[in-house]
Amino acid sequence: MPAADARSEARVSNYTKFWKKDSAADGNTDRSNRIDKYTDLVNGYYDGATELYEYGWGQSFHFCRFYKGEPFMQAIARHEHYLASMMELKPGMRVLDIGCGIGGPAREIARFADVEIVGINNNEFQVGRARNKTARAGLQDQIKFVKGNFMALEEQFGPNSFDAVYAIEATCHAPTFEGVYGEVMKVLKPGGVFGVYEWCMTDEWDESKPEHKKIAHGIEVGDGIPEMRTLHAARKALKGVGFEILHEEDLAARDDAVPWYYPLEGDIFKAQTAWDMLTCFRTSRIGKMITQNSVWGLEKIGMVPKGTYDVGESLITAANALIAGGRTKLFTPMALWVCRKPN
Repeated sequence: MPAADARSEARVSNYTKFWKKDSAADGNTDRSNRIDKYTDLVNGYYDGATELYEYGWGQSFHFCRFYKGEPFMQAIARHEHYLASMMELKPGMRVLDIGCGIGGPAREIARFADVEIVGINNNEFQVGRARNKTARAGLQDQIKFVKGNFMALEEQFGPNSFDAVYAIEATCHAPTFEGVYGEVMKVLKPGGVFGVYEWCMTDEWDESKPEHKKIAHGIEVGDGIPEMRTLHAARKALKGVGFEILHEEDLAARDDAVPWYYPLEGDIFKAQTAWDMLTCFRTSRIGKMITQNSVWGLEKIGMVPKGTYDVGESLITAANALIAGGRTKLFTPMALWVCRKPN
């Protein structure tokens, strides 16, 4: 691997060992191990998956709603704008993006709301890419990125240090909702706002049903999540740490003509625009085969860490589980909460 590559080959190669392949055999001991070692698990996942995400999805690693005929990238940006609007972000605010990925949402929200953003990410490889892309966009004076643990925000930034905090499909990686939401509470100024798009199993999900557990397990394995939790658990955690909930909605529950998971289905005839056919092709059976064969070759010559191919296979598992969860309404990637820290 190139010397500048900050990825850990050991983490990537060991990623799949955190789970039993059979969801029925994956028990409490396995789950506890994932929670205890969540930083290794998540870093291993993103060391291997980041460039695959960029290739297949772009610079914003999240889902969104679609209007009929709406281009993929436009819908992704609108989803970010919607969060910023619901949080009532104002020019000059100091805002924290927790689990910022490679900075796609931070760059979009900084432009849209004219705010100053600090992005925190525990994955060094992603932080480096975020800084480089932000510099190329000319936003390096408006957006900063730091490597750090979102379970220790107060230690890194100090109390009452941000006007607002947001998280887009990132806090599902935390070992507990209470832990990460509690840290958000500490770094928010009194009266500050927290907005989050959360990954949750819905109220229809029942862990005692094998098919339901299989969907949750597939999402966990394929997306580097220690354990999937419910809408009820997230709501309870937000209230438990002291947040006042201003708005709550599962955006995936809306009766949209175009489902949020359609780009994962790999059907080019469902593409909203001609350009989006490429996105759908990449998630098609042939597209995934081409991608994985390419990754296999790059891994053999040392251009990507060993284990990246296996992470790619996990992404395929995730796609199937996410589609199943979306079709059955057992899973949502966009449970929206907008909360306020009491004065």
